[in-house]
Amino acid sequence: MIPSINPHQMQQVMRKLGVKQEEIEALEVIITCKDKRIRIIDPHVSKIIMMGDESLQITGKFIEESLERFSKDDITTVIEQTNCSEAEAVAALEETDDLAGAILKLKKE
Repeated sequence: MIPSINPHQMQQVMRKLGVKQEEIEALEVIITCKDKRIRIIDPHVSKIIMMGDESLQITGKFIEESLERFSKDDITTVIEQTNCSEAEAVAALEETDDLAGAILKLKKE
């Protein structure tokens, strides 16, 4: 914000420029990506409409969570123990849901 303008004046200027802002009372915001989930706890969410486009401004405590079921170390261990490809290691881990089970399965094949 501009320090010399009070919030009421800032809202008037934004209104004159065609910018609308509304607060959204959110309890939590969750963004799901391919490999992780980002949770924003106690968020402050503002919806901003400018020239027909809508956007959200979100502040709060960010927590990142991995969505990968198996770590890179697990996959590497299966590959090293069985001399299989990464795709085969992941498939075996998904099928058995267990590191040792995946290794045993691939060694039997």
